[in-house]
Amino acid sequence: VFSLLFNKSYSVRDARLHLRHVRDLLRSLDPTDAYNGVNGSSLSYLTFYTTGNNGNSVGKRRASERESVDCSPPEYVLPGSKERPLCPLQPVREDWKPLQCLRVLTLSSWNPPPGNRKMHGDLIYLNVLTMEDRELNITSSTRGFFLNQSTAFNFNPKPAVPKTLCHSLVELLSQVSPAFRKNFTALQKKRVQQHPYERIAAPFQVFTWTAPHEDHTLDCVRAEETHASYMGQDEHTSRDWNEELQGCRELPGSSLQERLHRERSIFKTNSDFVAAATRGATAVIDGNIMPINPGESPHLQMFMWNNLFFSQGFDVSEHYRPLGGNTAAHAAAICDLRGAQAYASVDIEGLHTIGTVVVDYRGVRVIAQTIIPGILEKNQEESIVYGSNDNGKTVFTHPRFLELLDKTSKQLRIQRHQVLDHNNRPVELCSGIETIGILGNDGRPYILDLLRTFPPDLNFQFSETEERREEVPKECQSFGYPCLHCHSLASLRPELIEAFIQHRYELFMKMVSHELSQLTEQDEATEWSEKPICDSDTGERPAASADMGE
Repeated sequence: VFSLLFNKSYSVRDARLHLRHVRDLLRSLDPTDAYNGVNGSSLSYLTFYTTGNNGNSVGKRRASERESVDCSPPEYVLPGSKERPLCPLQPVREDWKPLQCLRVLTLSSWNPPPGNRKMHGDLIYLNVLTMEDRELNITSSTRGFFLNQSTAFNFNPKPAVPKTLCHSLVELLSQVSPAFRKNFTALQKKRVQQHPYERIAAPFQVFTWTAPHEDHTLDCVRAEETHASYMGQDEHTSRDWNEELQGCRELPGSSLQERLHRERSIFKTNSDFVAAATRGATAVIDGNIMPINPGESPHLQMFMWNNLFFSQGFDVSEHYRPLGGNTAAHAAAICDLRGAQAYASVDIEGLHTIGTVVVDYRGVRVIAQTIIPGILEKNQEESIVYGSNDNGKTVFTHPRFLELLDKTSKQLRIQRHQVLDHNNRPVELCSGIETIGILGNDGRPYILDLLRTFPPDLNFQFSETEERREEVPKECQSFGYPCLHCHSLASLRPELIEAFIQHRYELFMKMVSHELSQLTEQDEATEWSEKPICDSDTGERPAASADMGE
């Protein structure tokens, strides 16, 4: 926008950003990027469920109020339906069929410009195929865009006759292609009519397995961003993710404005962190990042990228061997993520968890975590001041962690308890024994390995013995419980725990109300039995009562 207003000279980066912006405008109504999980692209159903009402016209609003909108889900997504089980889960919208302005817009094979043309100001070369099937070769220079005389096999960078120099690529294409001018104008009018919320890119991505099959089209910008750099925007700028995440949670929240600013900061930073971790995880599996231990076997390798630590869901040091080996290590990542989410939702001031992202890509589970300051300078065993890292053989405790974790015990339903350490002495804990606490070099207390945050599901056992089967009631044994499971990390979901507590609370309240009602009835009966029947003035029994008695 600045370049267009003030006719600023283009640089290579400005030309690429301008090309990217034109591409975004041409595909602004196309859901393909959202279906493919492109960063910053998402689907919106606001217009779909409001029948196109954007609040700008009273007539449209009244018309939409008269129409009946069916917001019920399709039949094939409801439980028990056998109709069309493999259909896409998103609603189909007719307005998602954008107008096609160009057939092809791609970078030319003559890139990069030779040295003598760089001296003349050539930056990049483009190939365009218009809707009229006219092939165009365009030069992006420091002054703008113009047509050149090159072909697919002959390079001639001289301007075409008549010479047309435009500062905007859209302006040049509008002059040489009437179909582009007509369709691009209609596309922008249709885009402006959308609700403002639908024009804002959201960080929530769509799972590709739920998306319909769309036609794959040519897109030079998408191809370049996939296999090349991000033009200095993201990849070459390493961010301290741990400091950003912890700093956002340490923002004040005393007033409403401060709480809104804090929540916005947490949401924005967490969205950027998840997007960066996803790109790093896919790069790890694709082999684009060198491991920090290349001598190990592939499934034991670990990676460092953009201040993030990547590991794979395998039992590296046989830590999960008693729990089920690689299967337990694969499940431990999700259990740890749920524990981190639980402690983050409690939001106790002074207690910190590391940023964690779990990505399943091409059959491999990758765990991306932020790096605790100072953790790489010393062994993890030496830095542990709370919990156990060897399945309970050595157990440590720390008063600072006990004080902080004790504040979470009520919300997470974890009671302070004692265990025996390696010296057979009682040690007080307020979490699962596998949860470890580390004091970072920044002075913050961090808790890790939160896979035992929620109670285990005793219906699924890793190994079955006669003693355990005898403990199970015969009614449960008739239904096949306990079930043999591939690991011993099966735990209850937090929603089940909350539902159970709510159910028990309702039963308790019903019992208390029933007991109180019985006590009230007994008190009323006692009062009536002890109250004498006499005249209110003389204290004598009424005559009518006396006659009836006779």
